[in-house]
Amino acid sequence: MTKIKVMVVMGGESSEREVSLSSGKTVLQNLDKNKYDILAVDVPSELSKMLKWKPDFALIVLSGEGGEDGIIQGFLEVNEIRYSGCGVLASAIGMDKMMFRKLMEAEGLPMAKLTNKAPCVVKPVNGGSSVGVKIVKDQKDLDGAILEAKKYGEVMVEEYIKGREFSCGILGDLVLPVIEIIPKKEFFDYEAKYTTGMSEEICPAGIDGELRDQIQSLTMKVFKAIKGRGYARVDFIVKDNQTYILEINTLPGMTPNSLLPKEAKAAGISYPELLDKMIELGLK
Repeated sequence: MTKIKVMVVMGGESSEREVSLSSGKTVLQNLDKNKYDILAVDVPSELSKMLKWKPDFALIVLSGEGGEDGIIQGFLEVNEIRYSGCGVLASAIGMDKMMFRKLMEAEGLPMAKLTNKAPCVVKPVNGGSSVGVKIVKDQKDLDGAILEAKKYGEVMVEEYIKGREFSCGILGDLVLPVIEIIPKKEFFDYEAKYTTGMSEEICPAGIDGELRDQIQSLTMKVFKAIKGRGYARVDFIVKDNQTYILEINTLPGMTPNSLLPKEAKAAGISYPELLDKMIELGLK
């Protein structure tokens, strides 16, 4: 059997470079060497290496700008290389929190309101992994939080909703089990996401069927609204029986602490099988 030439695209230059490298390392350890010829590429410095090798497929495990925003996807399309995850448009919308918000509002889907008063959440419009995100409890601290977040680009401010945090992945037509995140800190920030023991994740989440169905239904609606393909993960917060959409991750992390592999495992899909499915979906 001829092996598929799979290029693992990792690294990047965003603030989430270390997350990507961790994801890439885990992916490389779990790809089936009997099925795939594998080449790891650290972008953008090794882009020429990518083109010389002429891969059949690019498995993208980038995080943040240059990876999740449609830029690498556009490059791969120009060079006629098929790749994992969402396309250029869906990636760009998913990365730009303000454009994503406008689309969700147009679709009538529930999100926290924009505000300029504490308590609130200050976040960069572009970026992920909660980099630059800060909860502001006192109005006098708002200007400082905005200034800090501006280091990462344009900023938006949403009302602070204190509730239970959930996430739900999608893999092709399969909506994965809902996972509940219980961070040891005030919210699921960068440290809580990527440090072992800094959060508890329960999958399947201990919730009633009605809430589970609502979250899974919203996950599919969000995915379809951005014209997603392949796979993604949608984050939610629930307060007083009201579910709010936080964001969509069009290239979910694949580190040992990442949520999508944990959800897949709860659905009976091992990490290597999850990678197989990602490649299969991208080659369709």
